[in-house]
Amino acid sequence: MSEMPSLPDVEVQPPAYAGPSREAVHADRRSHLSPHIGHMYREPLMLVSGHGQYVYDETGRRYLDAFGGVLTTSIGHANPRLLSAMAEQAGRIMHTSMHYLNPTVSAYARELAARFPDPLDTVILFNSGSEANDMAIMAARLFTGNYDVIGLRNAFHGTLSGIVPLIAHQSWRYPLPADPGISRAGWIYAYRGPWAHDEPGAGEHYAEQIATHIAEATPGRIAAFLAETIQGVGGVVEPPPGFLSAAATHVRQAGGLYIADEVQTGFGRTGDAYWGFEAHGVTPDIVTMAKGIGNGFPIGALVTRREIAEVLGQKMTYNTYGGSPLACAAGLAVLEEIDAASMVDNARACGARLLERLDNLAEKQALIGDIRGRGLMIGVELVRDRTTKEPARAETDRALEALREMGCLVGRAGFAGNVLRITPPMCATLEDMDFIADCLEVALATASEGA
Repeated sequence: MSEMPSLPDVEVQPPAYAGPSREAVHADRRSHLSPHIGHMYREPLMLVSGHGQYVYDETGRRYLDAFGGVLTTSIGHANPRLLSAMAEQAGRIMHTSMHYLNPTVSAYARELAARFPDPLDTVILFNSGSEANDMAIMAARLFTGNYDVIGLRNAFHGTLSGIVPLIAHQSWRYPLPADPGISRAGWIYAYRGPWAHDEPGAGEHYAEQIATHIAEATPGRIAAFLAETIQGVGGVVEPPPGFLSAAATHVRQAGGLYIADEVQTGFGRTGDAYWGFEAHGVTPDIVTMAKGIGNGFPIGALVTRREIAEVLGQKMTYNTYGGSPLACAAGLAVLEEIDAASMVDNARACGARLLERLDNLAEKQALIGDIRGRGLMIGVELVRDRTTKEPARAETDRALEALREMGCLVGRAGFAGNVLRITPPMCATLEDMDFIADCLEVALATASEGA
């Protein structure tokens, strides 16, 4: 490109920042927050406000948030509908025990359940996706009377101790005793696996790993199979067509349940429908969700059929803050905004534009090994050699820095940290997609030159 990319023009400007300096904030963070918390760039970036798909640092500089706050910002920063709904609810009552009736909570459960296919009709509310996944496993064990849970390599489902054994990467796990009832049966990473994503029968071949694992490791004991519809932290890895339906069949024939983790793919992000699993021709027994559910406000949920939810009455499953009126007001506003602004359609159109631009870029940029994803959940895997597929970790670092300098913030994912994760809010525009593609063209050229 002859010129550096420029952010699309906007009319709204945030209020001027008058708080402590970036250096003072960073010093407080180093002194008082856990030292395990890192930052994305060589020089920490401080964000103090946002509007729509854009965020602003303390100097007023604008960036395109092409990471969506780790996919939490589904409908955009400072969304007016969301702010109004939360302020109105906070002025009435923010929190009350689930032992009492509240119209906002009941209305949210009704509206959320209405967006699922039959027979998924019952909602259980939490504060996070980790809690939702943990409770989904408990529900499956109680309902089936079995204990064993199967996950996939390359997976991430949260950080509670009950689900940590399902986390695939060693650096993501914790030094806890092995749980003999939790195992990872195989993977769906078609770019690095034995069958290509579009190879006929690839999905069924990968699903055979599940059937083999059940027969050899968990015969007669399977409670559930838990899988992300698209593996986000693992590098935006989508299962080949036919995998999820075949895997669910194997699990159900063995007496278990299929749990779909829609924490990152739900609420229209994939551009196909409200839920990622709908593109795969299978209805789960349990669906978990969080992140985009509240546009950054802490709320998570589990949706299942009534007979499965009823077994949770056998155990104490009370959650003090899960499903508070304030959280449910946020959730309702998100559902309303997604529908009113046709954000599912927008995610599909924007994703198609960006994928087209990326495919064109891959023809002239050898660093791009694979492009994958749906809607506004896209991954670009960088490799040093397309034949060996050696991960381009250092080049990914340089690309991230270059993108930041141009005002484009994307995420990083994958086992080797070599996948650029592009997941902007669903209010992003076609202009924004062109900006991302233009920035990537410059950033990857810069990353290649620095090798």
